[in-house]
Amino acid sequence: MPHLKIETNVPREKIPADLVKTLCQVVATTLGKPLNGGGDEPSAQVTLMSIGQLGQKENIKHAKVVFEAVSKGLGVDPGKMYVHFQDAKSQDVGYNGTTFYEIFGG
Repeated sequence: MPHLKIETNVPREKIPADLVKTLCQVVATTLGKPLNGGGDEPSAQVTLMSIGQLGQKENIKHAKVVFEAVSKGLGVDPGKMYVHFQDAKSQDVGYNGTTFYEIFGG
């Protein structure tokens, strides 16, 4: 299930009702992927960003609990969901007017 994210200031009432289905078909076709999402079934894209504590073995544990929680909380089948893990560098995450690099003492 590829992920196409669009941010716009077009008012919701001006967005065609069938735009999501149309875009899903366009993306599936251009990428040569099957149309798994974009229907009326609930689906989800989850991003888990952390400074550390992510990795090949850790992400297996994280995936299990995140999939379970999202599936239970939103009713999304795990087969209609992706979790993206992003191991960020401390200098790339801002918090409280600075970065974690500075907070952690560089």
